[in-house]
Amino acid sequence: MKSLFRAAWFQSALAFVLAAYLRATLATIRWRQEGRERAEAIWDAGGPVLVCFWHSRIPLSPACWPLNRAQEPRAVISLSPDGEFVAKAMARIGFPAIRGSSRKDSDPKKEKRGAGATRDILRWLKDGNGVAITPDGPRGPVEVMKEGPPMLARLSKAPVLLVGLASKPCLRLGSWDSAVIPLPFTRGVIIWDGPLGASAEDDLEALRLDWSAKLSAVTRRAEEGLT
Repeated sequence: MKSLFRAAWFQSALAFVLAAYLRATLATIRWRQEGRERAEAIWDAGGPVLVCFWHSRIPLSPACWPLNRAQEPRAVISLSPDGEFVAKAMARIGFPAIRGSSRKDSDPKKEKRGAGATRDILRWLKDGNGVAITPDGPRGPVEVMKEGPPMLARLSKAPVLLVGLASKPCLRLGSWDSAVIPLPFTRGVIIWDGPLGASAEDDLEALRLDWSAKLSAVTRRAEEGLT
């Protein structure tokens, strides 16, 4: 079964179905947004931006980035075989991927691929574009931010937006992150926090903990907005 799932033709077909479903479904959701003016100010300025939301919210995430904005978006998606169809689906929706993996001490090849992804992200940001990151991906722990966003914010000097996303009713997958799958003609909430930044003087570990807590807080607020 695993070999079938990872076959190129099967992943392409799955990506087509997922993209078509999300494109149609997200357009039918009645969205309420809070703090959108924070994002509007950055979009209007036309400079680079890092956008963070938890891995479980990937299916909802296209709703938070209008494609008619000046900044062209890229989504950071893991190099794992399981991430392949997600990358293809997001590209079909208008969010091509920068592929990378979190470093794993037992796998130096992943460290090299991760370094390459970091260079691609910084290059994309330098050109004044947007990058979406799921800071607890690709395998968790759930809602625990890794060091990537503060480090990228420091190196790129790009502002960081934290986005809480929720929809109700929805489906919850049995995946490690209990991924949220939206349903058509339901309700949704998008809450923005930020912009945040990281200077050379800032403690990256302190920022990681602070931003992680803030991202979980806006995610809970989005969920509570649907009760």
